Amino acid sequence: MRRCERIVVLTGAGVSAESGLGTFRDEGGLWAQHRIEDVATPEAFARDPALVHRFYTARRIQAAQAQPNAAHRALARLQADWEGDVLLVTQNVDGLHQKAGASAIHMHGELSRALCAACAHRWDAPLEMSAGDTCPACHAPSARPDIVWFGEMPYHMERILDAIQTCDLFAAIGTSGQVYPAAGFVEEARLAGAATVELNLRDSDMSHAFEHHILGPASRTVPVWVDQILTGK
Repeated sequence: MRRCERIVVLTGAGVSAESGLGTFRDEGGLWAQHRIEDVATPEAFARDPALVHRFYTARRIQAAQAQPNAAHRALARLQADWEGDVLLVTQNVDGLHQKAGASAIHMHGELSRALCAACAHRWDAPLEMSAGDTCPACHAPSARPDIVWFGEMPYHMERILDAIQTCDLFAAIGTSGQVYPAAGFVEEARLAGAATVELNLRDSDMSHAFEHHILGPASRTVPVWVDQILTGK
């Protein structure tokens, strides 16, 4: 892979799966117990805020107990040791990149943060949230998880697209290629002339758009890939 100065890395649920945090498709996991329409849309929150809060409280507790794996640590090392720029963009909301020492743009929000649906104030979320929790700024009983739900616009899109359109290398790790706009990032990178690589457990819906493919568990493939980038091999 050619030498590059600016790297953009997109991570998805596959990066955190080996830390015990399931993906959407894992059998028996939190997501498998609920329909997306019941817990991950603005309409679901309006219809049954108690159910939505219970679901995200369970996810928040699970994430708080999880620890970064070798893939998270390798990406933190890439950021720390790479001479150029490494922008880490994650679809994950679990905070494991930060636990590993990396900085990341959370395009889908963070479990550790709360958002007021009335005034848009944000604050650190308690471990457990309940229907009727009030906003510390406006005191409205409209606290919700600071999570981008289906049908809502992901965060920081202007910054992310600017970085993708000026990067030399775009890597997607542990993503399904099914959720837009993230699924379209590889096409943006290719149009800008960037090299593209996908690291995944198996082929995704967007594998055809990548130049290079590395298959296997993230905890095994990502450290090796980072070593190759840092050594220029």
